[in-house]
Amino acid sequence: MIMRVTISAALLAATALAACSTEPTATDPAANAASPAPVPTGTPASVRPTPSVATTAVKPGTLKTFGDWAVGCDNTRLCTLVSLGPDGGEFPPVTMAVMRQPGPDGAMEIAFAPLGDGPAVKPVALAIDGRQVALPTLTGADAARAVTAMASGKELAVIEAGDHPRARLSLKGASAALRWIDDQQGRVGTTTALVAKGNKPASTVPARQPAPVIEAVMAGGTAANPGKQQLAAMRRRAQCEPSRIDSGDLFRPETHALGGGATLVLLPCSLGAYNLSAAMFVLRGDKVEPALTDAPSGFSETPAGPDSAVSSVVNGEWKDGELRSFAKGRGLGDCGVAQTFVWDGTRLRLSEQSEMGECRGNPNYIPTWRAQVVRR
Repeated sequence: MIMRVTISAALLAATALAACSTEPTATDPAANAASPAPVPTGTPASVRPTPSVATTAVKPGTLKTFGDWAVGCDNTRLCTLVSLGPDGGEFPPVTMAVMRQPGPDGAMEIAFAPLGDGPAVKPVALAIDGRQVALPTLTGADAARAVTAMASGKELAVIEAGDHPRARLSLKGASAALRWIDDQQGRVGTTTALVAKGNKPASTVPARQPAPVIEAVMAGGTAANPGKQQLAAMRRRAQCEPSRIDSGDLFRPETHALGGGATLVLLPCSLGAYNLSAAMFVLRGDKVEPALTDAPSGFSETPAGPDSAVSSVVNGEWKDGELRSFAKGRGLGDCGVAQTFVWDGTRLRLSEQSEMGECRGNPNYIPTWRAQVVRR
């Protein structure tokens, strides 16, 4: 029997920090701003924070749960609906996602994925309460016809060649979730709505919201290595677990060249059952500063400014000039927050974020933020 777990970004942070704290957590961002985090006595000036540079506020979309479906939209109004395992039951062997683009055209796409190591899903039809809807393609009018049928059904079967039902999914909450998408994309009362239909023309539907542009520095150069005194000061500043300092390769700091003579230092600071949290610093010559961010990162609850606690990256990976964080809600990885950051020469900027707020057997996260990255 599988128990239902609901998780939000804030709850994820609180749960993880309770087990393996990497930094002090402010429950009230305003209070945190009014009372800067103290710098430990004896910390060299080279690791004290510097003033921040103002950037456009990052506001990822929110997630909603309706019955056995989770739904969310990103900042461009692209909306995604995903299937969830049942309350207190076994997870289906297949997950389903419906993506609807914003704007008057509002193109739709359906995607299926096997749970675990199962073979690829090759649907030829969906059976909605026993009535089959052909699915020759997973996009356009074919997808729209199938999704419209979902709104009035109770159960969906994924049918493969030979009339073989690959999986059955509950449609509980699907209609309400699709209506929510209609509302988020400004389709209520229009001919383009899936549920909240009306007579208003498609031309009244708002266009796609442009994604913000991030001018990112082209990563390059040679990463510098912090000295022992700098590392010790960083550990004090981040309040790292002292017992973890000499725990082998897993807790050795990583360094990555950011470009422009700056080095990103990822200092492993805390280890949980399935999350390794690393404090983030930027090294320039002999000067070390906590890395600034324009959005909460890892288990942080607020963006990392000059007076905030040191920000962290969870299960971090630096690849192709991007820093990726994957904070898991549990070991299965079917809930949590995945993020990608790029460096703009001053701070780490959030370029992508996807989330799953329900620990119910679907590891395919819902996009809630995206930006356009331009390298310079």
